[in-house]
Amino acid sequence: MSRDRVIGAALLLVSAAIVIAYIWLVFFPPITGVDLLLLKLTGAVAIAGVFGILGWIGYTLATTPPPKPIEDIEKEIEEEMKKMEEEMRKEEGKE
Repeated sequence: MSRDRVIGAALLLVSAAIVIAYIWLVFFPPITGVDLLLLKLTGAVAIAGVFGILGWIGYTLATTPPPKPIEDIEKEIEEEMKKMEEEMRKEEGKE
């Protein structure tokens, strides 16, 4: 059996065990208040994750310079094409 399959099977088993334990703790808590604490932690992690990603996107948008206008890029391409044509003419003249 390949190493990837072993890791995949282990991840599947661990994930299933965590889901079962989570459901058991939420619906049949062994200690009073564990279910509420678990739900609060789940909500806090979900909110922190979603808004952390949203904040990272905002930071990236705020700090990334805007792209060059297409007109500037077209001008640069035209200039490069002219240079290449001139070089080709010079090489043809040498031969």
